Amino acid sequence: MTPPVFSHGDLRLYLLSLLAEAPQHGYGIIQALTDRTGGTYTPSAGTIYPRLAKLEEEGLVSKTIEGRTSIYAITAAGRAELESREGDLAGIESELTDSVRLIANEVRQSVKEAMRSLRADLASATKEDLSAAKHRSSSTPANEERVASRELLARADASINAFRAQVRGDLRTHVARGGALQTKTITELEASLDAAAHAITAALHTTP
Repeated sequence: MTPPVFSHGDLRLYLLSLLAEAPQHGYGIIQALTDRTGGTYTPSAGTIYPRLAKLEEEGLVSKTIEGRTSIYAITAAGRAELESREGDLAGIESELTDSVRLIANEVRQSVKEAMRSLRADLASATKEDLSAAKHRSSSTPANEERVASRELLARADASINAFRAQVRGDLRTHVARGGALQTKTITELEASLDAAAHAITAALHTTP
């Protein structure tokens, strides 16, 4: 299971560091966290606003209302705490980098495993089809071979649809849970699918 991006209590200090750079509204803070983690972590409003309220209660953050928007800014007390915990913040930055790298690797690995499973299924199906074709070659009429080919085509369609549903579901679940997709991940997915398509085309051309 993927570890949390921030350990207990670390998000509180990291929020202070973000506000030390410039005052910000809640959505801006969420977007900043998304950007800093390369899109692998997007906290919910239910995660951020209670922590901001707690920081305000402790006098480390102030809040001003501009229209319908609440703007948060670090106070002198907040800066003092941030300075006193400079070493802790450096450790959080290091752990954050490691966590983001691990999450990105897990996303890439899930795509690779799905592709390996698909290739294995296709290879197994191809061997079975070749064996069945050899068995039928001397005894099965041409029209029965066409029927068999249509059945195998339906099987291939089912495999492709199942793979599509699995990967699409994994991607949508990842985003729904607050994650974000990286361009590199999708590029690798496209490259893997392209390679699989070429391999299947090549196999079709070499099949007797």
